Amino acid sequence: MRIYQLDAFTSRLFAGNPAAVVPLTNQGGWPSDEQMQQIAAENNLAETAFYTKTESDAHYHIRWFTPTVEVDLCGHATLATAYVVFFLEEKPDTDQIFFDSRSGALKVCRGEDGWLTLDFPADTAHKANVQPPALLASLTEKPLAIYKGKTDYMLVYERQEQIEALDPDFREMSTVPARGVIVTAPGTDDVDFVSRFFAPQSGIDEDPVTGSAHTTLVPYWAERLGKTELTARQLSARGGLLKCKLNGDRVDIAGQVQLYLTGEIVN
Repeated sequence: MRIYQLDAFTSRLFAGNPAAVVPLTNQGGWPSDEQMQQIAAENNLAETAFYTKTESDAHYHIRWFTPTVEVDLCGHATLATAYVVFFLEEKPDTDQIFFDSRSGALKVCRGEDGWLTLDFPADTAHKANVQPPALLASLTEKPLAIYKGKTDYMLVYERQEQIEALDPDFREMSTVPARGVIVTAPGTDDVDFVSRFFAPQSGIDEDPVTGSAHTTLVPYWAERLGKTELTARQLSARGGLLKCKLNGDRVDIAGQVQLYLTGEIVN
């Protein structure tokens, strides 16, 4: 099996969020779930994506694995997979491709200067009526508000500096019943909002850049700021820049991708 490693949501190598992509278009179907999980664990990246071609043109099926679990949605690994499809493997004669997934149909569009745009379902969060004690206990500072989306808690803070200073207790946070925890605040002059994403429950203490978290972040900030087009920065050590747009019940999330390596998995 061929394998690629790419950095997503960045214009330069060694930044953004690394993902592995394994094309299965010539493999005669999916490996076993156990084997895909073992490959993802061996890669030890936030996500490894596997994809196959469907019978329809420009349509693919995609699955995502962290080192410990299969997940329902992953933005940066989908962006990386689209790069592989557009520029390295199939190279379709179209600027739109489609992925079938556990989160439904996903579209990726190719734009200018290497920008790729994810079209994902929006996840509107609501005030959390139940707040697990471990959630607040795991953080060094109390947020202004706590929301709950489909899979994640979202904690809103007043200032970007608070997001930068957070130093979670990941052992405590790993007991919170959710995929992960988003923390967010208004951005400085160059972006509309900033965030970080913690997911020790899914085997990732801090994810460098999380496209799927922005399906929750964008509806919130679009309503709060009164605008549908937003720029965002994820404040991990590697960092990442995203251009986002709210389209009704969908969210456009755009970023760039850099190819780091190509190789083969030896079975």
